[in-house]
Amino acid sequence: MTSPRNFPSSARIALIAALQLCLVSASFGQNDRNEDDLPVLDFDAPIRMDFSGSWEKDFGRSDTWEDELNRQLRIRQEQAALQRAGINTGVAPRASLGNISLNSGRSRSASNMFELARLAEYISRQNILEITQDREHVRIERRGEAPLICSLEWGPMSTFSSPHGTEICGWDEQQLVFQITLPDDVSIQHRFTVASDGNELRMVTSVSSNGSTPFNLISAFNRFEAADDLNCIVTVSRGRVCSQVTPLD
Repeated sequence: MTSPRNFPSSARIALIAALQLCLVSASFGQNDRNEDDLPVLDFDAPIRMDFSGSWEKDFGRSDTWEDELNRQLRIRQEQAALQRAGINTGVAPRASLGNISLNSGRSRSASNMFELARLAEYISRQNILEITQDREHVRIERRGEAPLICSLEWGPMSTFSSPHGTEICGWDEQQLVFQITLPDDVSIQHRFTVASDGNELRMVTSVSSNGSTPFNLISAFNRFEAADDLNCIVTVSRGRVCSQVTPLD
């Protein structure tokens, strides 16, 4: 085989030019393939986790206020027993709710926790949530309650303020948080999280008063396909129950 060194000068120049042309063509071909492999950005899609959809409560994975109340009371009883034994567990913060004064005493403390538990159960009583979301806002519709609306932008957002209370919302990484303050220093927080597969929603409702330890209640929801002509509710005994929507005309 003839070595390139034995080629005439003009032939060597032509050979080198041909090799360079092949390398350039291969380089452009590789760039074209890389550009084709790049993901295409959808500017109509939300930049955060998608909370939109119809959600029904999963009672099997949700807390009941009675069980959670008993659990927290049991913890307090254990702490009281340790304190009587001379083991310091820290002093629980004093709290009040409405007209209930809770300065000291185990019975009053239990009464306060009972009131917080019932309030948490009442404000998280919805069994179905309807959530819409675009690139600017997320809106959570709850039957019998005002909707929860928040921007998708960074930073806290004031959504309501009056003598009857205030509401702000914001994002803790991918968690959506609503903080509501009512008269008598009652604080309510809703924290929403959606699973990575988009099929499960978790709402943690926390209620406290005067800086007390919050009472937390977890509500779990599953996504379902809602029909426009059906009105559905979720019950503990019968699950989802739907009825035909009667047209107004």
